[in-house]
Amino acid sequence: MQPFELSLADAARAMAAKELSPVELTDSVLDRIGAVEARLQAYVGVAAESARSAAAKAERELAEGRSRGPLHGIPMGLKDLIDAEGMPTTASSRVREGHVAGRDSVVAARLSEAGAVLLGKTHTHEFAYGLTTPQTRNAWDHSRVAGGSSGGSAVAVAAGEATFALGTDTGGSIRVPAALNGVVGLKPTYDLVPRGGVTSLSWSLDHVGPLTRTVEDASLVLAALVGGAAAPDTGTPPEGDLTGLRVGVPRNYYFERVDPEVEEGVRRAIGRLQELGAELVEVEIPFTRYILPTQWGLMVPEASAYHERTLRSVPDLYAPDVRVLLEAGELVSAGDYLRAQRARTLMREAWAKLLGSVDVIAAPTVPMTAAEAGRESVEWADGTVEAVSESYVRLSAPANIAGVPALTLPVGQDDAGLPIGMQLMGRPHGEATVLRVGRAYEVATADTGRGVGAGRLAPIAA
Repeated sequence: MQPFELSLADAARAMAAKELSPVELTDSVLDRIGAVEARLQAYVGVAAESARSAAAKAERELAEGRSRGPLHGIPMGLKDLIDAEGMPTTASSRVREGHVAGRDSVVAARLSEAGAVLLGKTHTHEFAYGLTTPQTRNAWDHSRVAGGSSGGSAVAVAAGEATFALGTDTGGSIRVPAALNGVVGLKPTYDLVPRGGVTSLSWSLDHVGPLTRTVEDASLVLAALVGGAAAPDTGTPPEGDLTGLRVGVPRNYYFERVDPEVEEGVRRAIGRLQELGAELVEVEIPFTRYILPTQWGLMVPEASAYHERTLRSVPDLYAPDVRVLLEAGELVSAGDYLRAQRARTLMREAWAKLLGSVDVIAAPTVPMTAAEAGRESVEWADGTVEAVSESYVRLSAPANIAGVPALTLPVGQDDAGLPIGMQLMGRPHGEATVLRVGRAYEVATADTGRGVGAGRLAPIAA
């Protein structure tokens, strides 16, 4: 096994045992980037020399007995919405051409303090306003979308071009690409992870979180991101049985208009949770007819307000799909926006009541695996025609509106060999429970040979 193939936790253990050094790991990942990046386009830019310098510093510190923790010497990527001092933050847009961050974002500073090695910036759908990341190719099938908007981060982790990465999630932008590329993605509780120095899409829905190879890795990154904030234990979740935990299984919404192979894979995974001791409880998802109207009613006007000045001064620099959404947002009335805010309040109250009866809710992350690049719509068995982007946001948006933690992890493949993701949603600040359930599944199925599994890299074709 090459160093770039190691999970974060395994790499950290190897370094602690002096079987691997930060320089060896970083060089291995940079070599991997050199081998596959031309085909995948996960990165906006790679800062190889500064990464090697940071790895050498980390190695010297470890040699002196100064360990900063499990992230010390671990190479990672940042979504190109997240400021890192002295590096461009382009948001994958011509609008930001030439922009260089004058200081670190809070999360970049915390990862630096934890000893992580920054490799570079990963692609996003322009200003995170989309669900495909068109610049980047899916790690499992280059003819399919990477998912978005954190597509570059997901592909980098799935392909071994980063040991972990950060993304942002406004309506599913961590979880969607993570599911489509067979990696783990965590959207924490709203405002648990600071957003200072992170370019906004929709300030009341935006979250920052990790994309990793395993649930164990996600817990380690989250602990560094949270820092000294008051939050439940985010250390490595306990392994073993789930006796005493109640897992909510939606009887409505989450299994409607879902590909049969995705439904089968997720229900099989839920059955595995039951085998591990969890009690399955049928639950009713509240206010389902208002989910997408509320998501769009909040996100669209907030995004347009953020871009108001540049939309007027340099409109032609935006990609057509993003520009039309920003222009549409200027037509949303104050009354409609306030109604969306009110709907969000009611939905949060209803979700709090729902999650009072179960510990987590388990459901598909997305209703279908990665779509072919350029495909605009999907027709479901009931005759409904749905835009691909709306399909991907439909099952992930509720956790953003409710502000609850949501974890996606791979639970198998469809007949085309594409990853299937299961989503676990918990109570606000219930990250420890969500991670515990995900880790228990991960450990129990690590050697089942079902294709996509904990820490398994995508088979990058030549």
